[in-house]
Amino acid sequence: MPGPERSPQLSLRPPLPLRAPALVALCLLYLLAGLVGHDPWKTDDAVHFGISYAMLGDANWLAPHLSGEALVETPPLYYWVAGLGVKALGWLLPAHDAARLASGLFGAMFLAALALAGSRLHGKEGGGTAVLIAVGSLGLLLPIHDTQPQIALLAASACFYAALARLPLRPVASGVEAGLALGLGFLAAGLAALLNLLPLALLATNRYWRTPGAGRGLLIAAAVAAPIIAAWPAALAWIAPDSFSAWWSAFGLRPQAHALALLPAHAELLGWFAWPALPLALWAIWLNRRRLQHPAIYLPLLGAVNSLLILLLFHEPRPLSALPLLVPLILLAAAGVAQLRRGANNALDWFAMMTFTLVAALVWLGGSAIILELPAKIAGNFSRFQPGFESDVGVAPWIVATLLSLAWFWLIASSPRSPWRGITHWACGVTLTWTLVIALWLPWVDYGKSYRGVAVALKKALPAGHQCIRERRLGPAQRFSLDYFAGIKTVRADSRGASACDILLEQGSEKSSPAPSGWHKIWEGNRPGDHSERLRLYRRD
Repeated sequence: MPGPERSPQLSLRPPLPLRAPALVALCLLYLLAGLVGHDPWKTDDAVHFGISYAMLGDANWLAPHLSGEALVETPPLYYWVAGLGVKALGWLLPAHDAARLASGLFGAMFLAALALAGSRLHGKEGGGTAVLIAVGSLGLLLPIHDTQPQIALLAASACFYAALARLPLRPVASGVEAGLALGLGFLAAGLAALLNLLPLALLATNRYWRTPGAGRGLLIAAAVAAPIIAAWPAALAWIAPDSFSAWWSAFGLRPQAHALALLPAHAELLGWFAWPALPLALWAIWLNRRRLQHPAIYLPLLGAVNSLLILLLFHEPRPLSALPLLVPLILLAAAGVAQLRRGANNALDWFAMMTFTLVAALVWLGGSAIILELPAKIAGNFSRFQPGFESDVGVAPWIVATLLSLAWFWLIASSPRSPWRGITHWACGVTLTWTLVIALWLPWVDYGKSYRGVAVALKKALPAGHQCIRERRLGPAQRFSLDYFAGIKTVRADSRGASACDILLEQGSEKSSPAPSGWHKIWEGNRPGDHSERLRLYRRD
């Protein structure tokens, strides 16, 4: 085990089959595919874009809010970056696409910091290994392409781990890095960042970090982070005391009384969400069970145990709640890939090649049904899911999809035998599948997940000269989407002045329900293929 004067690296060999330029190209393709070219989708994509868009509209950049309602559970860092993206690129892209680029920016920061942390813990090849595991993580695929503040937390967390990895060696620089990462993590996710990162100070129980230099580094980190963490709540309390009160009331966390009962659901979630990081991390722990105090194992293991306990004790089994667990799991898994037994590595390799070749063929078949309406039977099934959809896909997506598919076959035919072959094919297969779906299916998916069509139809149905629209049981995503796409502003049923409204908009199920007393229905609609919700418009008798 290395002393404090030596590197904490657990070196990995041989070199990765993907060199730096190819790895960067893979990351760019993975990050950029699907970030632009579609409307805000239900639910988080629309809500978080709506918050950043509201900041632009009224210049209130301090208190996150949507449709007149304070939503301060998440601090404003991500919304600031998304809003600046709209200001900078609104002339080139629709506002929702420009805002969503914030996820691409934070996603790139996350992968870069993860590569840095992996290389500091496991040597040169450890950085690329960590990136491949991250790109192949199933639970990360959708959030990193949404308008999603949790991606900023992932970027800050990866920076924090990278700083801690070399804290005893360069205490001043690493202390500043750790402090900035912790402060920005708080501005990105609030209490979630503190809960997932602050307990890592317990690494002082490890000999590598139990040095005067590491102690100075932790003090520097605290001195840098403290004013950043305090600045936003203090400004909020000074300028918007009501919003501060709302944030403070939501600040505390209480353990769930039924946490034990949720353990099977958490296990089921992590079984797919953390694939392939979780099994590789468990393999790394088993291989290094006699040297868990090695810094390269101890740091991510401590973080993984802490984040897992937070997930189990305080959160429902939801994918977004599990995202902070991915960072330490990936860093831990990077220590296990190079030491996979030949049989296990071959099994992962064949599973990746066969699975994603088959999935890519199915995506091609679906794309042909959507765009060319061939085969007719499958095209009919797609039409039933999204009635009324008309394809307008040009030639370019077909060319892109063809080139990507040919690149996939070239990769699996030319990749040399190495311990990283399986994880490389898995990461490339995930990227191939995602980009094919974006190239061939995106208009069809967007048609069903956007509220644009519903908003336009609702606006046409509104009577001329109506006073205001009272809404009942609409969610934040729906209220914002109606306003964004059609300029339809609604008033909450329990708000002041709602009783004067002569129009009522209500969300209900597909099952027909009688009109409220004193109202008659003038319109009914829903998103194509959505049978879980239905909007009904009523006019006062």
